[in-house]
Amino acid sequence: MELSIKLSVNGYSYQLAVPTNLSLLDLLRQRLGLTGTKKGCDTGDCGSCTVIMDGRAVNACLCLAVEADGSNIETIEGLQTEAGLHPLQEAFVEHGAIQCGFCTPGMIMAAKAILDQSPNASAERIKEAIAGNLCRCTGYQKIIQAVASVVRRDGEDE
Repeated sequence: MELSIKLSVNGYSYQLAVPTNLSLLDLLRQRLGLTGTKKGCDTGDCGSCTVIMDGRAVNACLCLAVEADGSNIETIEGLQTEAGLHPLQEAFVEHGAIQCGFCTPGMIMAAKAILDQSPNASAERIKEAIAGNLCRCTGYQKIIQAVASVVRRDGEDE
């Protein structure tokens, strides 16, 4: 059985007929060709498929495409602009927070979601935001440093 859904992905509107059991992850990767969102465990344990849906970081493997009907989705591909990389992407490069790179899109999207909500996020808040994202290469310290480097410093830590 298929249902018709409408959603916005990285600022582009789509109307699609999708099977009711299709995950948002598979919709993004297979139907829309947005392969920056990684398919790791496919059970919600690793966070490599993290995207932002209506302002919240979600595991795309655990969300059905039909649940995203009417939603605004942001993926890693939507961060770079004509002006260049997003500040979080630049920070990951500058701080050596990328090694194999498999977890990087999910980490960046989880970090972006928390910084969109809390631009002055503390290191503790950053750690909580990326807690659902596994990395086997970096030991997390450089990732936390990279995210902390783009935190706005015009107010109290939240």
